[in-house]
Amino acid sequence: MSEAASPQTVPQHLKELQRSREEIEEIVEIFRLILYDRGEPCGARAIRECLDEELVRPLPSVNTIGRILRRRCLTHGRTGYYPEDFMRW
Repeated sequence: MSEAASPQTVPQHLKELQRSREEIEEIVEIFRLILYDRGEPCGARAIRECLDEELVRPLPSVNTIGRILRRRCLTHGRTGYYPEDFMRW
């Protein structure tokens, strides 16, 4: 088990079985930021592996995780949405 997915770093409520779409998106974001902060691979495949190791269910597909990351502006080494990036001059 990787350090990023160790039981000490993942709150117990993230391991519950029944989750809404919004909860899954939040969990994906949390795992993405944990991996990013540790300098580990933090793409959709790496996140899915962590979710699977932690028995997070339902387990989203790699493509779904990728869409979540794009919606939340967590791609290309980014850590979130910044309004300044989209201001028109």
